Amino acid sequence: MSDRFEFFPEEVNASAPERQIAVDLAVRTALVAPVMLAVGGVFWGWHGFWSSGYALVIVAVNFLLAAAAITWGAKVSPAALFGAVMFGFVVRLGIITGAVLPIRNSEWFEVAPFAISLLVTHLGLLAWETRHVAASLAFPGLKPGHQVLSTNDPSAERSA
Repeated sequence: MSDRFEFFPEEVNASAPERQIAVDLAVRTALVAPVMLAVGGVFWGWHGFWSSGYALVIVAVNFLLAAAAITWGAKVSPAALFGAVMFGFVVRLGIITGAVLPIRNSEWFEVAPFAISLLVTHLGLLAWETRHVAASLAFPGLKPGHQVLSTNDPSAERSA
């Protein structure tokens, strides 16, 4: 076992359904980004555009960190998995808070488009993703053929 932390260790990359789902959510974040950025830009100008973009980055990183915590916990033990899920949520909320507090008084930061983008994107992407997650042991993770970005074939076409 390696002494350094790896975001997604190589031995679990192929069989970690949480990683597959998190990457799919991050890709879907990029797909909805133009709409969220446009809404922020139209109603709040450049400040809204940048605030919405900042929120979208936080959303994608949040999904990837959640998957990394679950992957780590699943490798260790069921108790570690439960702890990683429960305490990981609290830690990720702290990270989001820590990402906002230093910039909250910045000239370019607008609270409304940030909050709208953060909440709508988190909840909307999770609702969208439920249509693509297989709830069976035969196909853990995404349903076959529902990957936005194929991890096996980089030249594969996107499907929604």
